[in-house]
Amino acid sequence: MTSRAPPRGHAALPAWQTNDMDSSAAPLPDAPQPPQESQEKQENPYFGPRRPHGPRDPGDAWVEGDKGRFWGRFGSAGLLVHDAGKGILLQHRATWSDQGGTWGLPGGALHKGEDAVNGALREAKEEAAVPPESVEVLFTSVFDVGYWTYTTVAARVIEPFDPAISDPESLDLQWIQPANVDEHELHPGFAAAWPELRRRLEQAS
Repeated sequence: MTSRAPPRGHAALPAWQTNDMDSSAAPLPDAPQPPQESQEKQENPYFGPRRPHGPRDPGDAWVEGDKGRFWGRFGSAGLLVHDAGKGILLQHRATWSDQGGTWGLPGGALHKGEDAVNGALREAKEEAAVPPESVEVLFTSVFDVGYWTYTTVAARVIEPFDPAISDPESLDLQWIQPANVDEHELHPGFAAAWPELRRRLEQAS
C-alpha cells in the first residue's frame, strides 16, 4: 500500500485511512454480523476493535434525563489545546460518531473515579497523540445539566508537537486560528461554548 503525504496543516493519516475507506458505520461489538455488513467489516479494520465485547470502561455508556441523552456515565471531558503560533487543535469527528462530521475537541467519556483534567489529557493522547507533558492546563469550564457534566480543559502548548490520528474517532486534525474556528461546522455543544472559551483563552494569554 502506498501512503499519501498529508496536506500542510493537517495531521498525518494512518495507513488504513489513505485508501478512502468508508467509515460511515459506527463501531459495533464483535458478534455475528448480517451478510450485508460483513464486507464493510472486512474493509474497515476499525469497524469494531475499540469495544469488541461491549464498553471499554464502565464510563462508556449513555445517560438520559429530562434534558436529553449524553455520552459518558461519569461525565465527559475534552481538551482545548492552544498553540500561540498554530492556533486551536480541532478534531473532525468520524461520521459514525455522535454529531459525526462536525468539528470539535479531542475528548470523551471519563473513567470511573477519573477527574476531568486527567480524563481530557488521556482522551487527547488516545485520539490525537497529544503528549500530556507538552501542554500546560490554563482553566476548566463545566457544562452541567444536573445528571451529567462536560468539562472543557483549556491548555496551552509549552513544547511543540505534531498531532496524529491515533484511533478511528477522527477524520482529520487541524490547527485553526481562533478567528477562523467558527467558519467550520462545529459540534453544537462546542459551538455554543466557543465564544466564552475564546474570551477566557485571550485573557489567559
